[in-house]
Parts: sequence; structure tokens; C-alpha cells
Amino acid sequence: MFVKMRRKDRQITTEEACAILLHGEYGILSMFDDEFPYGIPVNYVYMNHAVYFHCAPEGHKLQCIQQNPKVSFCVVRKVKRLPEILSTAYESAVVFGNACIVEGEEKRNALWELVKKYAPHHTERSTECIEKEWENTKVVKIEILHISGKANRANPS
Repeated sequence: MFVKMRRKDRQITTEEACAILLHGEYGILSMFDDEFPYGIPVNYVYMNHAVYFHCAPEGHKLQCIQQNPKVSFCVVRKVKRLPEILSTAYESAVVFGNACIVEGEEKRNALWELVKKYAPHHTERSTECIEKEWENTKVVKIEILHISGKANRANPS
């Protein structure tokens, strides 16, 4: 069902790929559009073997997800150009899954995890913001069906 990785020498474990998701700064969400593939960077959290992000209650992302919930999500970390060997060092994780909107406590928990990740010193202000914008905020969960990771940890020295 999922394509096997060509560069087996760069393949990393599922645990390493999950760690990349856990510590990544942002990811690229890729979806199907009626006419073209659509990819967009989003802030996210990885928890309970799922990826969560927030968005407006309407827009192109949600239209794509409603039309076809199958998505992929990619995170790249530790990127370093290695011009002396015409390469790049990096580590990456890619997930494939189904996206759905979550509500209730799952939505609240995801929003709190986003606050802890991106604004850990502003929890009081964030509490007010979450409550004020509750109805104007959607939280999307990517239920992971497959995850893979790849890295080039080359050291030219």
C-alpha cells in the first residue's frame, strides 16, 4: 500500500521518526484539491500517535479535507548544507493518514499542547484566547496509518 523507501541506508526507525514529529517546529500538510495537490506549512503537535493542528472554521484546508480526508504530513529537522560533499544533512518524518475535525476535550487538549509547545510562558493569556476563540477555531487530527523516516547524518569532517 505504501511505497518502500529506495535509500534503505537512510531509513530510520519508527521510534526515531516519531521523535522527529515530537520535536519538529512545523510541518507541511499535503492534501488533494480538485485540480492540484495542495501543501501548506502548519504549526502542530504530535501526541497519542496522532498529529493535531488548528485552523480557521472555513477555508481551503478544510474544503480539501472534507472532500478527501487522506493526507500526508512531512517534518524536516536538523538541516545543514554540506557543500564540500555536494549534499545536505537532515532528518525527516512523513506520515500518511486520515484527517478529521475533533471537538470537546480532545480539541481542548490539542489546543493546550499547542500552547505548551509554541507559547509556554503565556498560559494565562492563552487560556483567555482559547475560550474567546473556541467557536472560531477548528482542530484537525491526523490519524496516522503509516509513518516513515529518513536521515542523512553525514559528517564531512
